Amino acid sequence: MREPFSRFPLLGCAGILCASLLGGQAAHAQSLIELYNAASGFDATLQSARAQAEASAARADQAQAGLLPQVGLQASANRSWTETTVGPASADRAFNALNGSLVGSQPIYRPANLITRDQGRKQAEAARQQLDASNQDLIVRLSQAYFDVLGAQDSLTFVRALKASVAEQLEAAKRNFDVGNATITDSREAQARFDLARAQEIAAENDLHVKQLALDQLVGRTGALPRPLAQPIQLPALTPADVNTWVDQAIGQHPALQQGRLALDVARLETAKAKTGHLPTIDLQASVGLTRYPEGNPTLTSAPSASYSNRTTGIGVVMNWPLFAGFSVQNRIRETLSLEDKARADLEGAQRTVAQSTRAAFFGVQSGLGQVKALEAAEHSSQTALEANLLGYKVGVRINIDVLNAQSQLYQTKRDLAKARYDVLVGLLRLKQASGVLTADDLMPINQMLQN
Repeated sequence: MREPFSRFPLLGCAGILCASLLGGQAAHAQSLIELYNAASGFDATLQSARAQAEASAARADQAQAGLLPQVGLQASANRSWTETTVGPASADRAFNALNGSLVGSQPIYRPANLITRDQGRKQAEAARQQLDASNQDLIVRLSQAYFDVLGAQDSLTFVRALKASVAEQLEAAKRNFDVGNATITDSREAQARFDLARAQEIAAENDLHVKQLALDQLVGRTGALPRPLAQPIQLPALTPADVNTWVDQAIGQHPALQQGRLALDVARLETAKAKTGHLPTIDLQASVGLTRYPEGNPTLTSAPSASYSNRTTGIGVVMNWPLFAGFSVQNRIRETLSLEDKARADLEGAQRTVAQSTRAAFFGVQSGLGQVKALEAAEHSSQTALEANLLGYKVGVRINIDVLNAQSQLYQTKRDLAKARYDVLVGLLRLKQASGVLTADDLMPINQMLQN
């Protein structure tokens, strides 16, 4: 009896089908860094955060204007009519007036404006933190989409390898039945497994198509092709290996917590600004004005032909001190104090969430690394079990269903192992994101693990 797997082992079949799947596209495959660079210039969420950061920086510069001099030019042209009556006599007169003035002011003491400037700076910093968070989110989203495509490719490769192996087992079962060495049950079991493998292949093809569309949409390209991991692969260790170190790092550097602290600072400044409602404001003001009457001085009873002009210059200090504003200042202070308590509570809630997310990400990576080791051992055991079942089937101590089960187990183990490796790599990035230290440089070690 012919050995159905001696010429076409499952592992070799996977390699052949993988090469067939990628074909000539391998030369045009993109690395993780290349696709990240494409996504960073295309992703709408990141572009929105970048525009918001620029707008917040401009708003901070606007707040600075409240402490700088203000200069304005005013001009007007008027025509007036006067009627003068003295006893029975009356006289009418019309004249033109041209006015121009240059007015300037410099705040000397405006504590509210000073606080507004400080608020603007902190809000601009909060927008920069949001931009950093959006960039970290893009790194994780891209990496997830990248390895989702690789995982879908692996699933399709392995299921096609399984289908080819089951097809050979089906042919062997039919031949054995024809010569009387097996029952019809073997053929029907192999046929059922072949049909199941075909259904799994269709589902894997659709899953790959969906994952490919998601990656294309993220990077703004059609047919983006990620490079697979080079084999053999050595996953990076979890460093540092203490979860509390990661949590402490997250509490100190996570963008969401930085934003929360800045929001609390802004709320405190808003309370301080509300309290300035009882304080005076002092401004330095200066002006230069010119009024010209082309038909002469309008205050004269006669109408002289020569034009008349009047120039005025002034400088002074103006103080404005509100004494009572209908309790609006007191109520505004009550409002800002409540908003300050809200910002403090929001920060406390964010700290708890970040700490919990960091711990979950740490233990997820730790568990993933252990799972990879277990699946590597399971892969070796499944391969050995398949070879033993093939030999037992050859000598008659194993039946066809034993071989089919061993084939399915090996396929499932290989698929789970590939996915577990991808999950660990993405999990490491998620852990750094949870601790607030993820940057594009963290993609370099993973990028070096890809095939050239």
